[in-house]
Amino acid sequence: MSSTIRCDIVSAEAEIFHGEATLVVATGEVGELGIAPRHAPLITRLKAGKVVVTQPDGSTLDFAIGGGILEVQPQVVTILADTAIRADDIDEAAVKAAKEEAERVLAGRGEAMDVAEAQQKLAEVTAQLQALERLRKNLKH
Repeated sequence: MSSTIRCDIVSAEAEIFHGEATLVVATGEVGELGIAPRHAPLITRLKAGKVVVTQPDGSTLDFAIGGGILEVQPQVVTILADTAIRADDIDEAAVKAAKEEAERVLAGRGEAMDVAEAQQKLAEVTAQLQALERLRKNLKH
């Protein structure tokens, strides 16, 4: 009876995280999912949002993803993310600039990307900003 499950978070660019977890929370298409050890096998799509990994020592790691797939097997939960970044690796100035550009396109004042691309980019950068806020909140405690 294991009290942890292996968690792998990978993106197209790199392996972002590999380790043991007591809980993995991710943003699914219809809401948040909590995956604990001995969870039933599952495969589902993820939307842009957060992934929070609770480690065996009780600490949490916060990630922002740009969508992807979550797969749960008996001993491992795998997140195949379109894009993924650790909260503490986020460049806040670059994210805010990207958010402003996406909002400008959606408001009809920009031409650098189409509306669907702007909506996806806005969701990604919003997830990154939320991850930064959660990281700051956790550092205060």
